[in-house]
Amino acid sequence: MRALWQKFLWSAVVGGSALLSGCGGGGGGSAEPVAPGQAVAQAQALSDVASLGKLIFHDASLSASGQQSCASCHDEAHGHAAPNNLSVQLGGQTGSNQHGTRSAPAIRYLRYNTDFHFDSGGTPTGGFFWDGRATSLADQAKGPFVNPREMANASPADVVAKLAQASYAAQFERVFGAGIFSDSAAAFERVAQALQAYQKEDVEFAPFSSKYDAFLRGKAQLSEQELRGLAWFNSPSKGNCAACHPSAKGADGSFPLFTDFSYDSLGVPRNMAISENLDPSYFDLGLCNSSNPAVAALPEAQRVALCGLFKVPSLRNVATRAAYFHNGVFHDLTTVVTFYVQRDTQPEKWYLNGSGQVDRYNDLPPAYRSHANTTEAPYNRQPGDAPALTDAEIQDVVAFLGTLTDGWTAP
Repeated sequence: MRALWQKFLWSAVVGGSALLSGCGGGGGGSAEPVAPGQAVAQAQALSDVASLGKLIFHDASLSASGQQSCASCHDEAHGHAAPNNLSVQLGGQTGSNQHGTRSAPAIRYLRYNTDFHFDSGGTPTGGFFWDGRATSLADQAKGPFVNPREMANASPADVVAKLAQASYAAQFERVFGAGIFSDSAAAFERVAQALQAYQKEDVEFAPFSSKYDAFLRGKAQLSEQELRGLAWFNSPSKGNCAACHPSAKGADGSFPLFTDFSYDSLGVPRNMAISENLDPSYFDLGLCNSSNPAVAALPEAQRVALCGLFKVPSLRNVATRAAYFHNGVFHDLTTVVTFYVQRDTQPEKWYLNGSGQVDRYNDLPPAYRSHANTTEAPYNRQPGDAPALTDAEIQDVVAFLGTLTDGWTAP
């Protein structure tokens, strides 16, 4: 029985993406990490620019507090996501006197992302950050340096002045020119370029070294529970997760990224641990408020239709995280999967207000609550219906998601 089931799953995930549909159609969510048969992506020497990017990425002295680096919120041991269970990370002038309003997104595998655009089917796709506002890895890298809630520098020139005092300042000058620090705007651009090069070149940002990758290469077997979880993950009538998080190898043999880089409105519950949410008039509207030029240029009616949508993240290394969704409202994977399948069948579990009434999709203003995805499985159910997954099947999916953690070694 196991052999037949594994053979079916193997044809589904290795042979193509016939089971995928929904969000962005299941296409484009894969990348060519290695030549066929190669075990894992192999580390290579970094370019001079990328080597500088690595130093900058780990340099806390480039923050106003001297305590926060890029790595503080994007820790390698957690898939380059946050290393703690805080819904939103701390920052600011002292390193802890401010907090963000969104969870720190994982930045691993983002080298395969693109600028924001509408795909051939009209699906919003690409862009960096939860709202797609950055146009590239370099553009994304600039933001935290001058965000008052994060590294809190007063200006790009402030960052460059700190960099000029760093132990590697001479190396920066050798790579970018002896007079680079005299032009703070140009130097800040080079900082962003170096960080982008580091993320594009260092194998740690795209290792493809999980148990699931080994399974796709025929070098590992999934357990019975993990195989069941993969089946529920892919099934359009069950978890339907693969609709936005493709799990199959591409037609060219490329490995899945577990995101199609699209956007969705999931109606996640309001997180009252974020102090801004204590103000009932405050709402984070996501994509429609993005400063990405492609979004800002849209006619108002088209832009408003994007309110409540947030970026679909990769599920690679998802089991290493402890804050989920754009607002970090959940802190364990079982709760996340349960929310997906019981959001609409048992709304009282997720949306009770102070009066004990169900207030569905309460992190969106009433005018935009109709934007929440209610058409695709597992959301296409009503209160009292059976959820798409049983409790046991939820645990199967969680077990499968655990196979997506990089750094797996055979027992």
